[in-house]
Amino acid sequence: MIRYALTRILLLALGLLASSAIIFAALRVLPGDVAQMIAGADGTPEQIAAIRSDLGLDRSLLAQYAEWIGGLFTGDLGSSLVTGSPVADQIAQKARVTIPLGVFSLVIALAIAVPLGILGAQRRDRPSGTALNVVTQLLAAVPVVWAGLMLVVVFAVGLDWLPAQGFPRAGWRDPGSALRALVLPALTIGVVEGALLMRFVRSATLAAAGEDFVRTAAAKGLTRNRALVRHGLPAVGLSIITVLGVQIAGIMVGAVVVEQVFTLPGIGRMLVADVGARDLTMVQSELFVLTAFVLVVGFIVDLIHHAVDPRLRERA
Repeated sequence: MIRYALTRILLLALGLLASSAIIFAALRVLPGDVAQMIAGADGTPEQIAAIRSDLGLDRSLLAQYAEWIGGLFTGDLGSSLVTGSPVADQIAQKARVTIPLGVFSLVIALAIAVPLGILGAQRRDRPSGTALNVVTQLLAAVPVVWAGLMLVVVFAVGLDWLPAQGFPRAGWRDPGSALRALVLPALTIGVVEGALLMRFVRSATLAAAGEDFVRTAAAKGLTRNRALVRHGLPAVGLSIITVLGVQIAGIMVGAVVVEQVFTLPGIGRMLVADVGARDLTMVQSELFVLTAFVLVVGFIVDLIHHAVDPRLRERA
């Protein structure tokens, strides 16, 4: 197990290094010049050149990358080219919205996917199971933006139960208002991602129902459903652990879109604003943090799966 963990840590480090290089190179292809934006439309070439020199943009790309990646190793994400504020402080502040939104969305997705996926597998030959499968297919195809707008129309405009946009100025010092502000965004992500995950749970449950140990348990006197719940669900749980890494990545991507729809002051909305301002230091650090989060989650899920699945330990 220790050797496997060390191997995965090495792969994680290589993945982070490769991600940083790709992010840095890709952002340099974007059109626009932050020095020109700071100088304004009336800025002279001399003023623009002076700003580029002050910001260090006149150095070689290799030197800029080396400085940035060196700061990452020490926890220094750099400073904004536009405002001069530390990137780490900005990300930490915005993460107070994005992380609870992601956790809330994941809980909703699991609450929808696991019971309904098992129910759909148990009733696969019944009309109710077919109807549930059709509804799942439709929900999985719904764009996140459209789902958010429909929830706003129903619960914010029609019923006036929840706020349509914004986040309280007091933040989590007013937990009631903060939670109410995240309900609709979390539902938007959770319902769509839950529908996608439900299809996987249903397929995994059907596969577990066909295993020999489930049929043996049913032959010994248990009903088929009870044999599936008692002996098949642990195998389904391992499969769910495997797919959670991908699911969390989908939730983070959905959070970027949903924060725009509901005007939440999170990392996703800050990322879009910084791209518009051509603030390369902010954008590359934000993208790296999001990428690192997804890679670390996948790494943790992989270790958990390897620890609880005896088949993987035997192969190792």
